[in-house]
Amino acid sequence: RNIDEESCFLRSAVSPSNFRKAERAAVCHLSGAHQISLTVILGLFACRIVCSNSAFPSCSNLLQGFLEKTSLFYGYYTVDTVYFGTVRYRVPLAYLLTTLAYLSLSLLWIVKRSVEGFKQSLVRNEDQFQSYCNKIFAGWDFCITDVNAARLKHSSLQYELKTDLEEERLRQRVAERTTQEKVRIYCLRIFLNLIVLAVLSACFYAIYRATVYSQENISCDKKIKLEDNLWIQYLPSIVITMANFIAPLIFSVLIKLEDYSPAFEIRLTLMRCVFVRLANIGVLLFSLWTRITFCVDQKCQACGYNYKLYPCWESRVGQEMYKLMIFDFIIIFAVTVFVDFPRKLLVTHCSWKACRWCGLQEFDIPNNVLEMVYGQTICWIGTFYCPLLPAIATIKYFIIFYVKKISLMHTCKPSSRPFRASSSNFFFLVVLLIGLILAFIPLGLSMTHIRSSKACGPFVYFTHSWDVIAYTINRFPDVLKKVLNSMASEAFAVPFFMVLCLIMFYFMALAGAHKRVVNQLREQLVMESRDKLFLIRKLTEAQRLS
Repeated sequence: RNIDEESCFLRSAVSPSNFRKAERAAVCHLSGAHQISLTVILGLFACRIVCSNSAFPSCSNLLQGFLEKTSLFYGYYTVDTVYFGTVRYRVPLAYLLTTLAYLSLSLLWIVKRSVEGFKQSLVRNEDQFQSYCNKIFAGWDFCITDVNAARLKHSSLQYELKTDLEEERLRQRVAERTTQEKVRIYCLRIFLNLIVLAVLSACFYAIYRATVYSQENISCDKKIKLEDNLWIQYLPSIVITMANFIAPLIFSVLIKLEDYSPAFEIRLTLMRCVFVRLANIGVLLFSLWTRITFCVDQKCQACGYNYKLYPCWESRVGQEMYKLMIFDFIIIFAVTVFVDFPRKLLVTHCSWKACRWCGLQEFDIPNNVLEMVYGQTICWIGTFYCPLLPAIATIKYFIIFYVKKISLMHTCKPSSRPFRASSSNFFFLVVLLIGLILAFIPLGLSMTHIRSSKACGPFVYFTHSWDVIAYTINRFPDVLKKVLNSMASEAFAVPFFMVLCLIMFYFMALAGAHKRVVNQLREQLVMESRDKLFLIRKLTEAQRLS
């Protein structure tokens, strides 16, 4: 349809005063961003007027009222510009740049720490003979003065030596396997991995169905009981928590049948647990995205999202991340207080064989770290939609730290299978980096592909959140605008990419040269040790002859 037909359509849909406001705003927006057509802008402002008259805030018994109308969620920030004297503070630009800044700083910090951990892992990548010598002759910490700490260090060194010997026996057994045994073990591993995929698929489907059911049945009807509505609201969080609890138990049973080395068993189990935790968040976001972008009529297609169910979809996503954070805190606190402490009392004061057999809870460092990575990923994803979520996460982990500390000191025992610190730091940083990358994907899609809400938030005058960058650049002076446009063009990108490739090849060659030098130094050390053994042997023979 042409502009006249759309103008008639808009005039019939809204009041004349609202239409004149929308038309003036559209013309101003067009002068700042020439690439957006007037037809699309008028449609978006009509969508904004319709959404503004719709039922916002959204219905949620727990979050409706003062929480949803405060600065906790995205929909509160509706001011476009704040004036400090003659200085203008643009809220949309600041909102977007703040998100990009904390994600970029997190990425730089994690990459820096990961590189340091990777260097340490390369240095510690020594042969088995050197590993045995270091553990036997240099593994003891002579600063230990406490008896319990010495006993724990002794058991840790004993476990590491047993693990190394077990891995050496496994290597010999793998080398001596016949073709029939190899076929059998590979078929068994394929079958067990199919079971793992089935478990993952069941978890993902359950989360998807729970999310769809929850979004379809959240009601504002006051006749419905508060408990029923809370159950519906927190159903996705409950299902995700159950999947995070049940799936690792199944993985720990299946890994024992796959005949891997002890160290590889721990790594593979942790990788599967990390995948199921992070993928569950991805499935939740995908379920919300399909509901938000599902349109059935022409008005919904003009808005680009389902404004009837989600007049402010960013706040709804923020509420889901908030629920995940709160429910995760409740589960960790409840398990520690209502499971670990009673278990300690039963084991200590009860003489039943079942209680003695159960024993104390082991403090598993890898799983506790993975819980922190899971919570940090939720925080990264939800900060754009729930700006105060980092403060909530800080309070949450402040409380959890002291709860876990008390639990560790009074209700837990050391793990029987300690995780090696030399490789754990780098592994957990890589997992944290994967979580950050997972946070980048939905945030990038929501900023660039899903249209921003027209009923709330700082980006009501923009098609997408990212358009505020183009709008700001178009207001720059012509010289600066030309420089930025040239930096974004292919003429700058191709040479820049070539220079980066040359730098990368240079550092790869430099790393290869350093590796060869290290190998030569190791060979020299081996030769020197052989020379010393030869001299000692000669001196011994000379003393015997004399």
